[in-house]
Amino acid sequence: MEKVLFCWSGGKDSALALYDIIQSQTYEVVSLLTTVTEDYDRVSMHGVPRVLLERQADCLGLPLKVIFIPKDCSTEEYGIRMQASLTRFKQDGVLAAVFGDIFLEDVRKYREDNLAKIGMRAIFPLWKRDTKTLARSFVALGFEAIVTCIDSSILDKRFIGRTIDEGFLSELPTEVDPCGENGEFHSFVLDGPIFKERVACNRGEVVLRDSFYFCDLLGKEAATAS
Repeated sequence: MEKVLFCWSGGKDSALALYDIIQSQTYEVVSLLTTVTEDYDRVSMHGVPRVLLERQADCLGLPLKVIFIPKDCSTEEYGIRMQASLTRFKQDGVLAAVFGDIFLEDVRKYREDNLAKIGMRAIFPLWKRDTKTLARSFVALGFEAIVTCIDSSILDKRFIGRTIDEGFLSELPTEVDPCGENGEFHSFVLDGPIFKERVACNRGEVVLRDSFYFCDLLGKEAATAS
């Protein structure tokens, strides 16, 4: 099987793409790769604490490589840090990286162009698939995810901290992509068919920061202590 690196956000699209890759029996995922904002020690945009990201990787049974970036990271700096990590994986025989992107052409081109600079290619298992079907498949397959971040200019506060299920999907406004592909919402996956065990965590406080609502997630130990 071909060795691949999986660019992992911890959310539902990543989980579906990883499920697809595993089901294909064509690739060996050597590691997950995630960017973490070093100022907050949380997954960039998703707002999930790094300790839970690490626990999630353990529950998936996969190694995790973290790239730390500053909170106001420029596109140039992001590219430099990402390229440095990718180059190390290439030296170990990994020639492709997997992404959970679905239809944003500019994002795909950006990823492909940057990988091409170091002689790697991108794989997009979910590309151009219907997002309504994908969202329902996520639920039907038995995945469990919590909405950790929403854009308050698009969705109101009642959607933050929700479990992604049929009820959640049915309540989304028609202009919102069911997979949040335009950045309307982000999530953290706790369980599903590719997990060896469920990630134990509780919902914490909800905060509004820079027009985004974030639902803090507490690991088992923190939840018990509180």
